Amino acid sequence: MAAIAFVLATPVGAQQGSRNATTFKGDPVAGKLKAEDERCQECHGHDGNANDIEDGIGNIGKFPRLAGQLPSYLMKQIRDFRSGARHNDSMFIMARSLNDRDAADIFAYFASQKIASEKDGEAPLGRRLYVQGDAARGIPACASCHGEAGQGQQVGDASYPRLAGQHRRYVTKQLAEWRAGERRNSPGGVMNAIARQLSDNDIDQLAAYVAGL
Repeated sequence: MAAIAFVLATPVGAQQGSRNATTFKGDPVAGKLKAEDERCQECHGHDGNANDIEDGIGNIGKFPRLAGQLPSYLMKQIRDFRSGARHNDSMFIMARSLNDRDAADIFAYFASQKIASEKDGEAPLGRRLYVQGDAARGIPACASCHGEAGQGQQVGDASYPRLAGQHRRYVTKQLAEWRAGERRNSPGGVMNAIARQLSDNDIDQLAAYVAGL
């Protein structure tokens, strides 16, 4: 597998557009071994799909799929866990033990893996919100940031994650946390503003739609 080059998001405390942003060439071969050493597979699965990981009560989907995810987005999240900008006790401990160079290799490995999908039916409302948004409620199309196919994209310093194929349960939980203000680490707080306009049914439909992309 070839090395995957990506520019890391601007470090916490640095100015946007800072020249201190660092370019790493993550090594997916080394990353596979490091992911095993750091026990990433225990929650995210051996290939990053988390299909074989349950939460102890028979439910799959508590942990996000990292397969196919943008390395720059994953790097931002690990830094946010490390700084406390995003809260999760387990990930805080993991992030503090992992330096950025090793993280770059691990994320290159997961990015190189093929993500699964879990389409289990149609989600017309979810598709409409994702593709068109709802101007009357001030909800922009999800595709404008996350890509028409949910592939994610880097726009300047902002890294918008891949949503296609993400676990439905995980997406539902994250949108609910954005809405409640329990998660607040999106660029400019955009996800909090959007999620506050979403009903429970909107969230369920969006989660079903992106999981099947």
